[in-house]
Amino acid sequence: QVQLVESGGGLVQPGGSLRLSCAASGRTFNINAMGWFRQAPGKERELVAGITSGGTAKYADTVKSRFTIYRDNAKNKLDLQMNSLKPEDAAVYYCNAIAVVSMEGAYDEHWGQGTLVTVSS
Repeated sequence: QVQLVESGGGLVQPGGSLRLSCAASGRTFNINAMGWFRQAPGKERELVAGITSGGTAKYADTVKSRFTIYRDNAKNKLDLQMNSLKPEDAAVYYCNAIAVVSMEGAYDEHWGQGTLVTVSS
């Protein structure tokens, strides 16, 4: 079992910055990919940024060049540095982890409880 706990959300003005953190615990040894998703009211949950255990990162076009994802395998942490925040970035942000559980490629997907990011003046 993997537990994910997010932190760092809050209220920030447009153009400001926040750094979200995700701490993973439990059976973390077999985690492969991790990522940050977000969901705003009335919208579907979307991928913000993802990163493999090898360090390959992908970003949504809407956040590219503004957000950076960081993964610390030794400390089982996943951070998201968010700069130049826009009102459109306001959402609940969720940490995600995929853990491989079989040689055939089966996996478990884990989610944190979410942390709220509000962007407003």
